[in-house]
Amino acid sequence: MVRYWFLLIFVVLIQLSCSDRNSDPDWIWTGDDSTQTVKPRYIWIDAAANFPDYANSRDNIVRDLTKVKEAGFTDIVVDVRPSMGDVLFQTSVTEQVKKLDVWAGSTYTYYERTATWDYLQAFIDVGHGLGLKVHAAINTFIGGNKYPYGLGEQGLLFRDASKKEWATTLNLESGLANVMDVSDDTYGTKFLNPANDDVQAYLLALLGDLAKYDVDGIFLDRCRYDNLVSDFSSVTKTKFEQYIGESIANFPSDVMLPGTASLPNSKPKYFKKWLEFRVKTIHDFVVKAHDKIKSVNSNIQFGVYVGGWYSTYYESGVNWASPSYDTSAAYPEWATENYKNYGYADHLDFLLLGAYASADKVYGSTEWTAQGFCKLAKDKFAGDVKFAGGPDVGNWTVPAGTNLSNAVTTTVDACINSSDGYFVFDIIHVKEHDYWDELKTGIDAYLKTVE
Repeated sequence: MVRYWFLLIFVVLIQLSCSDRNSDPDWIWTGDDSTQTVKPRYIWIDAAANFPDYANSRDNIVRDLTKVKEAGFTDIVVDVRPSMGDVLFQTSVTEQVKKLDVWAGSTYTYYERTATWDYLQAFIDVGHGLGLKVHAAINTFIGGNKYPYGLGEQGLLFRDASKKEWATTLNLESGLANVMDVSDDTYGTKFLNPANDDVQAYLLALLGDLAKYDVDGIFLDRCRYDNLVSDFSSVTKTKFEQYIGESIANFPSDVMLPGTASLPNSKPKYFKKWLEFRVKTIHDFVVKAHDKIKSVNSNIQFGVYVGGWYSTYYESGVNWASPSYDTSAAYPEWATENYKNYGYADHLDFLLLGAYASADKVYGSTEWTAQGFCKLAKDKFAGDVKFAGGPDVGNWTVPAGTNLSNAVTTTVDACINSSDGYFVFDIIHVKEHDYWDELKTGIDAYLKTVE
């Protein structure tokens, strides 16, 4: 404890002696290209993957955020609502995370948090002391985990049986099923129904408490449907019928045949309209989330994380493009003319884009190249939102003969020069593979071009 505070005080004094945090040209991002040329560099900090390092050690937070700063990053994104749905910030809405599943070499096990200090606040104190911007991220439409390896279950949906109707209903080959009744490991992460008003109210209350912190931004992760088979609950059916102004005699088959998990060759009567309704549902929630956060603190930057594979993102019920981007012109097989109306880019301050190509596909102009993901996204945003794209440097495919050091370094050039910043997932991978020098080399090379 004492050691932590000595380190933190030292860090703050060093930072203050060098520059004021609010005027450091190496990291401040105003979004105004006429006055600011240096683009931000974000690194994500997953809750579960990093739990053994940070749950009980503020010293480790100081140690690693110092490395983050030295490598040239300007922003951190701290996951404070992991996929089991409890939180790592102060709120009366739900419970605090006490333990999370971690990979321990050959199996999963639990790591317990015994510390009582505020997890998010520690990152804010240390990050701001170093001159880093600190953003909080939440997994949004999730409510619990059923873990593999017989580890058990955690989260609201397992803790409170009365919330079962909040869980998504799946359109499986075997019929409609509440995800809580499905034991298949494919559905180990239990998604909530985005169309459920009680679910939305619950999440907005969480965001309201999160916005009380001195964070620079809040990002929504998993602000989506689980996949194409979700959600087919009675709540969603009723809302869809109200949306189209008619009753559906043969549900769900007139919308989507049971078990449909990808774009079908033969599309049922309401298939495309259903996809339109889903993106409207997510769009409308994003607007509510934006307004809720801004009502608490208008200075907080609001954004989302999404994957860059727009051509199949309809499966998640998300249109992250600008409403001026005509989706139906590019993808007439699944998008209606009105699909574009529910692009939500114009409701965001910033967006993080997963440009998750394989390690040998850094440069290019198509999807499934890191650079291509960014270039294509830039066109779809049409100037409505600034964004940072980048790789997952731990879960990407690495073909034989790939020079990984070069791949990591060149993702900076490929992504930061094709977007409005750079984003890397996740700090645990950077640490495990010791990619600090590779990232610093790429960031330094970029910074030389803007000096």
